[in-house]
Amino acid sequence: VVTTYCPANNEPIASVRQGNLEDYEETVKKAKEAWKVWADIPAPKRGEIVRQIGDALRQKIKVLGSLVSLEMGKIFVEGVGEVQEYVDVCDYAVGLSRMIGGPILPSERPGHALIEQWNPVGLVGVITAFNFPVAVYGWNSAIAMICGNACLWKGAPTTSLISVAVTKIIAKVLEDNKLPGAICSLVCGGADIGTAMARDDRMDLLSFTGSTKVGKQVALMVQERFGRSLLELGGNNAIIVFEDADLNLVIPSALFAAVGTAGQRCTTARRLFLHESIHDEVVAKLAKAYAQVRIGDPWDSDTLYGPLHTKEAVKTFLDAVEQAKQQGGSVVCGGKVINRPGNYVEPTIVTGLPHNAPIVHTETFAPILYVLKFKEEEEVFVWNNEVKQGLSSSIFTKDLGRIFRWLGPKGSDCGIVNVNIPTSGAEIGGAFGGEKHTGGGRESGSDSWKLYMRRST
Repeated sequence: VVTTYCPANNEPIASVRQGNLEDYEETVKKAKEAWKVWADIPAPKRGEIVRQIGDALRQKIKVLGSLVSLEMGKIFVEGVGEVQEYVDVCDYAVGLSRMIGGPILPSERPGHALIEQWNPVGLVGVITAFNFPVAVYGWNSAIAMICGNACLWKGAPTTSLISVAVTKIIAKVLEDNKLPGAICSLVCGGADIGTAMARDDRMDLLSFTGSTKVGKQVALMVQERFGRSLLELGGNNAIIVFEDADLNLVIPSALFAAVGTAGQRCTTARRLFLHESIHDEVVAKLAKAYAQVRIGDPWDSDTLYGPLHTKEAVKTFLDAVEQAKQQGGSVVCGGKVINRPGNYVEPTIVTGLPHNAPIVHTETFAPILYVLKFKEEEEVFVWNNEVKQGLSSSIFTKDLGRIFRWLGPKGSDCGIVNVNIPTSGAEIGGAFGGEKHTGGGRESGSDSWKLYMRRST
């Protein structure tokens, strides 16, 4: 039995009984049986079920958003926004359920047809992280379901209540349609369940969202059995601001990207490259903006900034600030723990570090922004790409030639390449994911549905 705590005050909310390996075994068997029913249903009819799941989430959006605030710690508007993402992906999946198709190609043999047929992989395992305890499962399950797959979900142990709540909403829709609830199964558990999923031949695809360190272990275990994995791992994202940028766009964008979700997004901006001619002006304006951030209880509608998720995260934050100082950085604002109940730390800006300082190349899952100076476009594009991760990136400029260079082969090497908007946030219609140590996976939009299917020629 694990206790789930509220990050805003570290008070216990409830206890959750986790599954053991026997429970896991029983759940996989039931999910595999349920798949036989689900795979026989035509894709547009599967889309109709997913549409109903979206509607059921719509009806519970505020209460589920509140639960996200209570258990994860993100502000209420973000909690609701996260459920909205699942709703939106359901809508997207409904349309997709009538459009999945492969080409009929000219055969070189007379009287023959050459067809590419797409079929479901079977059972999709989904392991999600604490920071997006609803949306990431939604991206995977809505698309996986219309493709004809059953799902087995393991959420983060620290957000088990959210996992249980979401699963109950989905199960009711399935059962109201006289379908087995096991089409979308859940096992609450720790690393033992995650390891079992990675090693299990019956997991036809394993989608893992989390740290690069754990993702590497998962990838090796899945690869060992020649399984398929979809990895969404760390990010160390940069915003680059050129001398011609509109600073009225830059300041709120940098603030939102660095401070939103208290710096606990994989797409959070951690590096801010400023052209030397505007460096001091932007730092002064940004520090002023940071001072105006309303800090409070995440479920209070006035709050812009809530707590870190755990006590461990606070310690990691303090360690990173200390290392930044030792490596020559100056703390412009923040850097300390806030004296109040819960896991609150000050949003932090650090200047004066070189682009290749070890701490700058480390992804600390906390609201620390390293502000760095540059002179030339060429060098800063190289610096953007020199970190191991390749998730999200952004430039602010009005130069059209530069924009196309940024989007081109020598520009950003990230999966998400932004112009004049923040690094954080993504649209469900585009494939979400990144390169290098971010894992190379793609979820949600575009043609990422193909990852949840197998091709027969």
